[in-house]
Amino acid sequence: MWAPTCWTVTCSVASPSPRSDVSSKRRFLPHAACSSGRSRSNDDPYLSYERRSLVLSTMLSLVLAHVPIANALELKEVSVVQNGVRSVLSKAKAAGILRLVFHDAGTFDLNSKSGGMNGSIIYELDRPENAGLSKSVKVLEKAKREIDSIQEVSWADLIAVAGAEAVSLCGGPTIPVRLGRLDSSAPDAEGKLPEEKLDAIALKRCFQNKGFSTQEMVALSGAHSIGNKGFGNPFQFDNSYYSILLEKPWTSSGGMSSMIGLPSDRALVEDDECLRWIKTYAGDQIKFFEDFKNAYIKLVNTGASWEVS
Repeated sequence: MWAPTCWTVTCSVASPSPRSDVSSKRRFLPHAACSSGRSRSNDDPYLSYERRSLVLSTMLSLVLAHVPIANALELKEVSVVQNGVRSVLSKAKAAGILRLVFHDAGTFDLNSKSGGMNGSIIYELDRPENAGLSKSVKVLEKAKREIDSIQEVSWADLIAVAGAEAVSLCGGPTIPVRLGRLDSSAPDAEGKLPEEKLDAIALKRCFQNKGFSTQEMVALSGAHSIGNKGFGNPFQFDNSYYSILLEKPWTSSGGMSSMIGLPSDRALVEDDECLRWIKTYAGDQIKFFEDFKNAYIKLVNTGASWEVS
């Protein structure tokens, strides 16, 4: 869930003086010990200070009992989902899980404000473009049962977190994922995913219709670095996808190299705007990781409906 702003308080003590200030800050720190271990008179300024500290500490305890510690609770909930996913995830399953994310979120249409990250993929597994994804759904079903026994998780949240965990498991960037997406109760419209045979111009138009720039499209395409597309180690998330695109191995006559990548992958390197980003990411993996992380967060938030706190 997207939790409300967290209220937190600290007691700030500058010196043992009866004029010590109390200030509010963005985090809560333990208050100073109130007992000095020595006997003091009732008019001792230090005793007065100690008494105020004790009263303040008691008041803070009463106040904090009614304050939503939103960030801490959300971190705990995300951790439960992450642990559930990690119990069923392996590098061999990572590419399928990441593909599941793209096929659930990729139905978003900016003009009609429909589709997006809503868990509807579980109703769309019989579509030709989703062939093979039922295996990934079954993997996550096991995790969902485990997580639901602790706290309920939507399919949309589960898939979004699972994709981020798949990237991390294979050596990619750590991607923070916010919880609180609501699931759709029906499938999204058909024909919304980018087709594998599109040229670069059509691909850019397709992604623009989903609210993504050319740079974001090229960054997200780097997800093909894992899996069986032929871009380096199938279990290693890195920038080898871009280096291999620049080599154009499919132009070789015959052999396995001619089978590397999808037509849509190969089309990217033939477009000047896409080529600029391909060269950037081929030479700078840190830049690729950062841009992929940001584009992924945008992807899994696009089109989502959220719980109201």
